[in-house]
Amino acid sequence: MFEAITQITTPALLFPAISLLLLAYTNRFLVIAQLIRSLYKQLNESQEQIMREQIDHLRQRISMIRQMQAWGVGAFICCTLSMMMLFVEYDRMGSYFFGASLVMLLISLVYSLYEIMISGYALNIQLKHLER
Repeated sequence: MFEAITQITTPALLFPAISLLLLAYTNRFLVIAQLIRSLYKQLNESQEQIMREQIDHLRQRISMIRQMQAWGVGAFICCTLSMMMLFVEYDRMGSYFFGASLVMLLISLVYSLYEIMISGYALNIQLKHLER
């Protein structure tokens, strides 16, 4: 059962994927931070309900991105531990850490999907406001 990932190269394949994923998450966070600053300025100029709805969605998205990042970092840590265990020839532990890394990566991706859905909904609110 554990022979499939007794080579250190198997978890090493996740390294570039997880790194790119974390970079994408960070970029999403920075974009949201910029949007929040912009909305703050607009809210001070105009007290519209649409701004409050956008702020609520941004708050949700920030929470989701934090979860995405946390699970992504956990996946990276477990992947690193997996490689370390395989390097010192603790194959069973290496396999467990690799499995945990895959599960954490999956959880991170599910949070990412949910955040994308929230983002799309927030954009639809903005589009409805533009149609008025």
